[in-house]
Amino acid sequence: MSADQPAMSSPCMKETASMMVIGIDPHKRTHTAVAVDEVGRKKGERTVQAREQGHVQLLAWARKLAPEERVWAVEDVRHVSGGLVRDLLAAGETVVPVPPNRTAGERRSGRERGKSDPIDALAIARLALREPDLPTARLDEQTRPIRLLVDHREALVAERTRLINRVLWLVHDLNPDLAAAVTKLKQVTTRRKLTARLQALPATAARRVALAQIALIDSLSVEIDAIEKELKPLVQARVPRLLAIVGVNVVTAAKLLGEVGDITRFRSSAAFARHNGTAPIPVWSGNDDRHRLNRGGNRQLNTTLHRIAITQARCHEGARALLKRRQETTRDTSKGSFRVLKRHLSDVIYRALIADHHAHNNGTSTGPQ
Repeated sequence: MSADQPAMSSPCMKETASMMVIGIDPHKRTHTAVAVDEVGRKKGERTVQAREQGHVQLLAWARKLAPEERVWAVEDVRHVSGGLVRDLLAAGETVVPVPPNRTAGERRSGRERGKSDPIDALAIARLALREPDLPTARLDEQTRPIRLLVDHREALVAERTRLINRVLWLVHDLNPDLAAAVTKLKQVTTRRKLTARLQALPATAARRVALAQIALIDSLSVEIDAIEKELKPLVQARVPRLLAIVGVNVVTAAKLLGEVGDITRFRSSAAFARHNGTAPIPVWSGNDDRHRLNRGGNRQLNTTLHRIAITQARCHEGARALLKRRQETTRDTSKGSFRVLKRHLSDVIYRALIADHHAHNNGTSTGPQ
């Protein structure tokens, strides 16, 4: 971007002569910052250690460079950037998380060739200037434990699935007839039956490994169930209206809470839809009433909405009627109609989260209406 391009701004940023956006490319050992003015011209660069003392140094440098108005655009890489974001928010700074998948295109369009931490930080800052719909971060320590528990559960479920697949192949190698009879190893009764049958086989290394892996599956399942029990009261107390939506259970609601955080950082349901990737992308070239799949936005949120939509398409009369009506009265394909359902669900979930947020903060009754 050249200096003669028009100024770019975001509604979360006040347009003042001294306003600067500071792009951060975070890493485990260091954080690199590049400051740009309101038209994207580079004004400074700093690299600090990715520790609390480094965060203090970075904040002091930024306040000296832009004493009146600052906005921090931090690449949203979760655990790598989490400590920096929390320290900045605690210091009263404005922080805009920038999705990593959005920075590559901005970097390619820049004048500087190649890839380095300063180039990435510059691209992050300019992207935050150019994109008006990026929501600001909020310091919400109430939803952070929920997100950590959900992330831990997902890692355990993935590990359990991997072990189940390995056990099935081992059992097939030991006895193909026994493997054909084994289904649903997630169920404790199935694992007990399989353990008893394996113990009846001759002692071999394959049998020993299969029994050991079944024991690991048992321990993982116990931890997964314990996490779900721990999540239940946390979620029920915070988002009862969200739980009342068909297709939303405790784990799904916890995933939504962990990914969304403070729902009020989205200024409208349309901004929320853009963030979760359900906002449609128009297809023109003479057809202004068609839309294509939106592959942008938060894919974790989009996947969760997809699962809820699948459940509603099977069990919810209103959703089934919407899909049928779209296919009968429009030129929508089945996938196109399903994307309409997901976009509608985004609005429903946004309204439920807003209502739960206000009820929770006001201390009023939070039961579903």
